[in-house]
Amino acid sequence: MGNRLLVLGVDSGLANTGYGLVRAVNSKFEMVDKGNIQTTAKTPSPERLKIISGALDSLVEQYQPQALAIEELFFSKNVTSALAVGEARGIAKLVAANNGIPVFDYKPAEIKMAIVGYGAATKRQIQEMIKVVLNLDFIPQPDHAADALALAICHLRSRKTLELREKHIV
Repeated sequence: MGNRLLVLGVDSGLANTGYGLVRAVNSKFEMVDKGNIQTTAKTPSPERLKIISGALDSLVEQYQPQALAIEELFFSKNVTSALAVGEARGIAKLVAANNGIPVFDYKPAEIKMAIVGYGAATKRQIQEMIKVVLNLDFIPQPDHAADALALAICHLRSRKTLELREKHIV
């Protein structure tokens, strides 16, 4: 991994799957790419998952990330929505597994802590910090792409702790 680690953050959803690629170069972070994979409600669910899979496969092939960071699934009042997100999450994890990329799950509060330093940060606070951390002149859009960038940054800020835990030092 050395001093240049590239992380693919994925904000899973059936209608919108955001992605963000962030590279750590020593102690600085740079945005490599970001975007949103969109599918329409008229498209049958299996086809939508195939579109997401194909797009993520292409990103992995193009950029060769060394890790995938994804948000843990949390249950909301809308079970149907949670199931669709779960299916999209499964696709992202499968793409990573098929390409030998380790997957790291993060809780929403962990992401907020890693980005803003406050577990109950607002979406706007997170977006402003992403702009600062990545040294951008703009807040990344759409929101799903910004969320994916936050996931990648979260992993990059957490990886040293994770490595120490694996070595049983922490």
